Amino acid sequence: MALLRDSLDVTKRARQLVDSSGRVRFTNAAYSRIFPTIDVPLISTLSSLIAAGSDAARKLQQLTLSLEQTGQGRADIDVIMQFGDREILDVSACQLHGFSGFVLWSLDIVTERRQIEEYIRSDHEKFADLVEHAPIGFYSVDENGAFQFVNETLENWLDLPSDENGVFTVKLHDLVVGALPPGTPSYSPFADPAARSGEVMLRRPNGQVMQAYIRHAVAAVQAGGKRTAIRTRSVVHDLSREQELERALQVSEQYFQRFFEEAPTGIALIDTAGRIEQANRAFQQLADAGNWRDAPMIELVHPDDRGAVTEHFSAVLDNSRPLTPLTVRLAGQAQHSVTIFASRRDDKEGKSLGIIAHFIDATEQKRLEVQFAQSQKMQAVGLLAGGIAHDFNNLLTAMIGFCDLLLLRHRAGDQSFADIMQIKQNANRAANLVRQLLAFSRQQTLQPRVLSITDVLAELSHLLRRLIGENIELNMVHGRDLRPVRVDQGQLEQVIINLAVNARDAMPNGGNLTIRTENITTAEPLQRGAEVMPVGNYVLIEMKDSGTGIPAEIIDRIFEPFFSTKAVGSGTGLGLSTVYGIVRQTGGFVFVDSWPGAGAAFRIYLPQHMAAAGGDAKIDASEEAPRDLTGIGTILLVEDEDAVRLFSARALRNKGYQVLEARSGEAALEILNEHLEEVNLIISDVVMPRMDGPELIKEVRARRSNMPVIFISGYAEDAFRRRVDAGEEAHFLLKPFTLKQLAAKVKEVLDQG
Repeated sequence: MALLRDSLDVTKRARQLVDSSGRVRFTNAAYSRIFPTIDVPLISTLSSLIAAGSDAARKLQQLTLSLEQTGQGRADIDVIMQFGDREILDVSACQLHGFSGFVLWSLDIVTERRQIEEYIRSDHEKFADLVEHAPIGFYSVDENGAFQFVNETLENWLDLPSDENGVFTVKLHDLVVGALPPGTPSYSPFADPAARSGEVMLRRPNGQVMQAYIRHAVAAVQAGGKRTAIRTRSVVHDLSREQELERALQVSEQYFQRFFEEAPTGIALIDTAGRIEQANRAFQQLADAGNWRDAPMIELVHPDDRGAVTEHFSAVLDNSRPLTPLTVRLAGQAQHSVTIFASRRDDKEGKSLGIIAHFIDATEQKRLEVQFAQSQKMQAVGLLAGGIAHDFNNLLTAMIGFCDLLLLRHRAGDQSFADIMQIKQNANRAANLVRQLLAFSRQQTLQPRVLSITDVLAELSHLLRRLIGENIELNMVHGRDLRPVRVDQGQLEQVIINLAVNARDAMPNGGNLTIRTENITTAEPLQRGAEVMPVGNYVLIEMKDSGTGIPAEIIDRIFEPFFSTKAVGSGTGLGLSTVYGIVRQTGGFVFVDSWPGAGAAFRIYLPQHMAAAGGDAKIDASEEAPRDLTGIGTILLVEDEDAVRLFSARALRNKGYQVLEARSGEAALEILNEHLEEVNLIISDVVMPRMDGPELIKEVRARRSNMPVIFISGYAEDAFRRRVDAGEEAHFLLKPFTLKQLAAKVKEVLDQG
């Protein structure tokens, strides 16, 4: 027994003996070198190394099934060993006939052996595939001209017939077109028996002819016994295919030349000296180059960009790979901006032949980039203007409010009355300037109301005279009995200011600007370009200047966004598009006439506002009947600006209200903890440090859902609405407000409650 154990230990193949109960009875040394755990049956060890459902698991299952059915089994199984190495194991198992239920397992690591076998097999298959499917034909015939071997390529070319055993039924001379001289060996396709290569016409079974070039060698081989046989080793080139390829190449070159010439992007071949060897039509149009052949490429580039192009081309030649595209200007009259995609051209040996460069017209893209940058700048300026306006509105609210408080004690006739009114009027003028800042930053609250155009122009006249300067004469011609219009005053003022500024810029040496108004009734539709103004009653505002006028070629584009004829940095290109948008949103129309060198006239038609049935149109805010603004109740006033809070609190107390003051949202919540049921109304600023107004009201509404709220802010109502939850009910009062406006709003909200 010891002798048997020692003899098994010296074998290289691992072995393990397992009894009928699955207990390991013997393991040799080779097994313990592969699997350190020798007391576990091999099948359990293999199962732990194999993923369930894998191909290796299926092979192991088949092996155990074969063992049960035939008493033996064998399989190659892939496993991942304990250190992560993938190994192929040759595993076999057999039952010991003299010992029921005993199974002798044996295995060996055959990874390298299987890899070598696979490599040899794959190599043979590759070689066979190469011979069978090479782009040339191979054949061998015996001394009688019978084919002994034909590769698949030649068989397909000639469509050789064969019998059921795969033996070809034609011989070599059956395929050669034309009679060969008598005595020509059956294995030679040439008229000269000594020839070893030449062109031959071969006939296919369908009668078609193939022109071929055949090269062959004749060898004597042992055919069995002492007999010597002839075999040829022949190679066939299909010249007809080469001729077809040559014709196809010519067609391809023609197509390439056509695509090259008609490509929508400019293409140029540039030699190592920087001269243009070839260029397509698109490049010639971009570069405005008539005599481009052999011209230095650098001369077609704008002088300011030549250094960058020279450096870029040198880097391409040095790096032999495409670099990041370069955008430059060309030197032609059109001064196109182009993006250059350059790469190096090499010959077969890797020697540089120059550069192939693609030129993509980037003129429009650069223009849009400049416009976008300008738009970003204007947006930033708008945000700044909005922030400044917010701070000014807080100051103006206090100034106007305390003036109102003073006027309660100083009536007309008091020597201080005129001084206080002067302060208030200047504060109101400042409020108008702030409103224009908000309009510029698109943060104004839109409040269309019935207005008199005459009054609006009268208020604007002083500002317009300052805007246009002393060398331009401003003439106002007001129409008689102008009908009112319903517009947003701030927007209308913005329209007039924009047109006045444009007129000023069109008269750098001075001139006349005439603003004329009148009632207009159209009897039939008025059409200008694509715009059609329907029949109706309008108020006309005509602004006519004596400037340079608008060229006829651009007059149809002046209302397009970002279109501008001014120098870079002198205008946004948004002025006239803003004018057009405001007028059209109001339901009006704007048309322009121009006389190059003699001026231009912008005519704005605004629909007349008709009175409701039974009465005439009433101008908003000018004839409002006085009413009692006193009241009772408790108001919580939340405002972080001390001056605004002090004025508002005094104003409300003067009207009879009890006022609780808070400087922040947190302070307001502390007050509400004691007086929640007593408070009838909350007035809160929108923007405050830490807890803002909307957040405060959300906390309050969680405790008392029906609490009335008035928000006050120097920002627009639109911006405020975006900060309040959808569906949240709240009133809004825009800063700066007067004592009367504050009292009226409080009275309105409490009366609703």
